[in-house]
Amino acid sequence: MGRTQRQAQGPRRRRRATYSRPHGVRHLFAAYDLGKDQLYGHIKKTKNRSKFLEFCRYLRSLHPAGTRIAIICDNYSPHLTTKRCQRVGTWAAANNVEIAYTPTNSSWLNRIEAQFTALRYFALDGTDHPSHKAQGSMIRRYIIWRNKNAADKHLKALVSRANAA
Repeated sequence: MGRTQRQAQGPRRRRRATYSRPHGVRHLFAAYDLGKDQLYGHIKKTKNRSKFLEFCRYLRSLHPAGTRIAIICDNYSPHLTTKRCQRVGTWAAANNVEIAYTPTNSSWLNRIEAQFTALRYFALDGTDHPSHKAQGSMIRRYIIWRNKNAADKHLKALVSRANAA
């Protein structure tokens, strides 16, 4: 029995983002609206204070200016108001926004974390995207599907398990 050409070449090399990132990484800015049970997300090349404020402005635009909104963040440095950079706090005060921070090592207090678990499960686990564009498209399609199917029993079960953990 002869070997096929594919067998002679050896196993196929799998592309994985963790092996090499010649084109960098992408960052997902995401928000979860508890009242509407809606997920919002923007994918950016960089994750800095300017991009964070750009996303905050988008979130602010989703609600009437007179309605106070709260944005819950982890303690990642671009989210913080510091002595050196007051932009986040100044913007929040001027736009009727409260920025609340979860305590260090307490990401489980932030309700969006369970939504990230579902995103990984439904859109990213076991995938091998050839480009950032393809991966971004998959994430955007998942967010659209998730918002249209927020009552899906599999989604609800997965989010409930993640919230309980």
